Amino acid sequence: MAAAAESEEEFQTHAGPLNLADDSSYRRWRDIKLLRYPARVEDIAVEIRDPRRVSTRERDAIAASCDRANMAVYAFGHIDDDEASVRASLLSFGATFGLRAIEDHRSAEADGVVRIEAVQGGERYGYIPYTDRAIAWHTDGYYNFHGAGRSVQAMLLHCAQGAEHGGENRLLDPEIAYIRLRDEDPAHIVALMHSSAMSIPENAEANGTIRPVNVGPVFFVQPGGTLGMRYTARKRNIVWRNDEPTRRAVAALERILGTDPLVLRTRMSPGQGLICNNVLHDRSAFRSAATGGRLLYRIRYHGRIGRSED
Repeated sequence: MAAAAESEEEFQTHAGPLNLADDSSYRRWRDIKLLRYPARVEDIAVEIRDPRRVSTRERDAIAASCDRANMAVYAFGHIDDDEASVRASLLSFGATFGLRAIEDHRSAEADGVVRIEAVQGGERYGYIPYTDRAIAWHTDGYYNFHGAGRSVQAMLLHCAQGAEHGGENRLLDPEIAYIRLRDEDPAHIVALMHSSAMSIPENAEANGTIRPVNVGPVFFVQPGGTLGMRYTARKRNIVWRNDEPTRRAVAALERILGTDPLVLRTRMSPGQGLICNNVLHDRSAFRSAATGGRLLYRIRYHGRIGRSED
């Protein structure tokens, strides 16, 4: 009980709807969030004529979708075919929304962009994102948490080559998961805000480097008072805090992700993508076309989506 109380006391230092003691602020925020939340993925779909020259109308549409659901699904009207141009266009597109602080990821190239594709060898071999297997619900960067200010807060995922079958994504705003859990039992939030709620054991890379154990909360408050989330539904290479409140909270979250009617679904085609404030997502298994493997480009950012005028 002492640890839970200590965690809750730390949580209450944040004012507003995320404070468990401020129920009136929470109810106002909750009701508006649920009222405005999209019922279909088409409700947050935005067409972008040219990712290097995003119009004011296009920029406002993306920002409005992210205000509602922390994500938007876009479709580029034009993008060059060569990889260098695609990567440059994606970096420019992200910068339109103030996204410039790119995570230093082990699989990223010099520009910070990562190719998500099935590989048969190399340093990425054996990691699930680089296979054709299903990926369980997660937020990006859950294994590389170094505090709220250095978490992965936003992400861009762009489809360059689709799958022949499968490869569907389910999407859910972490704020909806938070609302469902808090409405069911505020103790779920206390448990998942604990500073050692979820641990990822150390990992030895093929090149001999060691990624140390990574310990942190599931829910946390980011700079500016917004909600952050660090989560994976995987069953291996994850250690949950060994107490009954955490077990109950994790089980409740798994149930919500499996049944909630506000979960959105999309299967991206070439030229389409997701820009988001690191929402919960998964991926179904897929089979690539004979003409080429499924290829997506991913960029992770420190910082949230804004309305940059640069």
